[in-house]
Amino acid sequence: MNTRLLIDAIVHQTTVLIAQLSTAAGIRAPLAHIADQVFLDLSKEIEAQGVSRKVAADMFGLAIRTYQKKVQRVTESAQSRDQTLWQGVLVHLQELESCSRRKLLEHFRRDDPVVVGSVLNDLVSSGLVYRTGTGEGAIFGITKERDLAQAIREQRRESLTPIAWVMIYRNAGIRRSALAELLAAESEDLELCLTQLEQQGQIERTGEGELATYRAKEVLVPVDAEHGWEAAVFDHFQVVVRAIGLKVRHGRSRSVQDDVVGGATLGFDLIEGHPHLDETLALLRTVRGQVNELWAKVESYNAEHPIDESDKIEVSFYFGQSVVRPNEE
Repeated sequence: MNTRLLIDAIVHQTTVLIAQLSTAAGIRAPLAHIADQVFLDLSKEIEAQGVSRKVAADMFGLAIRTYQKKVQRVTESAQSRDQTLWQGVLVHLQELESCSRRKLLEHFRRDDPVVVGSVLNDLVSSGLVYRTGTGEGAIFGITKERDLAQAIREQRRESLTPIAWVMIYRNAGIRRSALAELLAAESEDLELCLTQLEQQGQIERTGEGELATYRAKEVLVPVDAEHGWEAAVFDHFQVVVRAIGLKVRHGRSRSVQDDVVGGATLGFDLIEGHPHLDETLALLRTVRGQVNELWAKVESYNAEHPIDESDKIEVSFYFGQSVVRPNEE
């Protein structure tokens, strides 16, 4: 197995995904911390695999002393984030209280005006900014400071809650301190998030304070949920990575007929009018229906016959689809 070639290819595809997420809807997510974050996460995971720091340093092409200093520096700066255009526009409006679209575009003239427009639309739709008028003369103003702060906190918490739920589900018995580190969440936001999940019966807590541990029996994000898309994407990605990781750890670099760990990817080449086009496009709907039916049966049985955590066999099934038509990337 050409491990280096595989790693290079996976890194490339991951950067493509990060680039698409960071520019979604015209919003520029902060990326300056990515290199340091990748280094820190890699070093932690490599050492967790039982590799010594000296060997880990050599894997990065660093002397042990340089490696240790870099780990310390990156750890200390892990919470720092560069300002995005979204944040820049918001801060500028806070300073001026209100401003015309023309003056905003002039102030951010180094940025693509289309992107600035997307940011403004996003801020207005989120309720953080109001708009009066249309066109270049439209006036944008900041929502009252108290309401603005509350809106920002609520949006952050609404997005944090489903992600935390998935993290707890996939890491049964995770400590509060470890959860806070993984989510990089403020203590107050995490506390409200965990309290909400616990009150709704979505997670169970054992212990108190920073040593408290959490578990979740299931995670279910409704199809039409306004918040939770991030959690669904994260969970899908995490399950895929876990399946590949299990196969690698088992030392099996090829598939066999009775595999229960791993995945399969099939491609269908079709054209409009193809006799099997509709059948192929309906495949996911069919599989989803079968999986949901089986999942409901399992959940119904488990409700009447609770499973002890120490005896649980966890089966994950993931599937997805994409349709790329001519002239689409």
